[in-house]
Amino acid sequence: MSKRLETLQKLVDAGSNDPFAYYGLALEQKSLGMLHEALATFASLRAKFPAYLPQYLMSGSLAASLDQKEAAREFLRAGLSVAKTQANSHAEREIAQMLDSLGD
Repeated sequence: MSKRLETLQKLVDAGSNDPFAYYGLALEQKSLGMLHEALATFASLRAKFPAYLPQYLMSGSLAASLDQKEAAREFLRAGLSVAKTQANSHAEREIAQMLDSLGD
């Protein structure tokens, strides 16, 4: 187990109130090829910190790469809503483009 993975996992297991701990854990899991674990961590992040905007593009992209298109659309639609609420037009454009690329 990587040191970074271990540290981030401990933070999350301790119930960290920092969304970046969950985000960092998901990214580390992804980088280590633990793709389904990463997607589950993104789901936990979304449940606990729904306003954390950076998660949506990454989780949607990961779900799409796992051929979980409906899950990808769900993450991306939620992210689009958060981006609009936060008036983040850059994130809104990026998320909308990815959502469009998934088709119907």
